[in-house]
Amino acid sequence: MAIEHFINEKITQIRIYINAVINHTLHYTELDLFVEHTMSEWTLLNVSDETPSSARERVFWHIMHELSLHSSKKFDSDLYFKSEISTCLEFFAGIGSYPIDCVGWRPLP
Repeated sequence: MAIEHFINEKITQIRIYINAVINHTLHYTELDLFVEHTMSEWTLLNVSDETPSSARERVFWHIMHELSLHSSKKFDSDLYFKSEISTCLEFFAGIGSYPIDCVGWRPLP
């Protein structure tokens, strides 16, 4: 699977997961599992370049790192976190601009 295809597929999926957690239609642990599984799938691609190929990919990795560092439960208790992630989702949807302070790098195995 090409990297760009992988990223675009995961962007579509993560938008659905995050919106469901925010709307309380999905338990936050499901989003945490999605992040874990996505990182596992990423290692199967054997990527050796840490530089994202697009702004969308940088935003994707920014979200993935934020969710890896913090439990998705933070959506209920941290308005700044929720706002930051929502800004990223708006960028994906084409209704927002590139998020301020977004630093997303591809993880290397």
